[in-house]
Amino acid sequence: MLLLRRLGAVFRSSRRLYSSNGDHDLANTIAEFNKEMESVFGDLPPSGISGSSHNSFTVEKSAITPQECENAVSLTHVGRAGEAQMVDVSPKESTKRIAIASCNVILGKKVFDLVLANQMAKGDVLSVAKIAGISGAKHTSTLIPLCHNITLSHVRVDLHLNPKNYSVDIEGEAASTGKTGVEMEAMTAVTIAGLTVYDMCKAASKDIQITNVRLESKTGGKSGQWSREE
Repeated sequence: MLLLRRLGAVFRSSRRLYSSNGDHDLANTIAEFNKEMESVFGDLPPSGISGSSHNSFTVEKSAITPQECENAVSLTHVGRAGEAQMVDVSPKESTKRIAIASCNVILGKKVFDLVLANQMAKGDVLSVAKIAGISGAKHTSTLIPLCHNITLSHVRVDLHLNPKNYSVDIEGEAASTGKTGVEMEAMTAVTIAGLTVYDMCKAASKDIQITNVRLESKTGGKSGQWSREE
């Protein structure tokens, strides 16, 4: 209330200054008003954008040298002009390549019990998903446009019911001897197997989740052996 009375007095004083003398300098009136405002609110903030704290930062120059940029890991499927490209693997050496991937399909208790008892209307869920995963691995280059069409020497897809969280654990393995890796084939295998589980069970529940599709390990090629660290 005291603040409102002070403001009222300020405005009345400002009107008197302006109306009592028609040729009174407007700048003097504003200056007087600012003094009254300072007495109420304290010091006014600095005017202009130069006093803003938001402009007190400076842009630091990049410490990365051109040489470091050249040595950095690049996206091999992106050309110099930023266009998509298929990698030329002809200069690479042929090596034995193996990749293992996994995923998890969360069913829920009701669907889990139906799959366990093999009572789904479409039939044996795990067997159909296994065959679908193997077939999916062999069609990876058709599904993923920049993958090479490689000859697979082996594909394995295993599905296991997990009663701890009412899910299906899926693991896929792909192997080949060639100039490019089989990581995408292994991940495609488990993904297609997981989608098939969903398709086989969707009549019983729409709440099924396909989760944690990931590469677990790979061997062969220039980068050698790699495995996921938990």
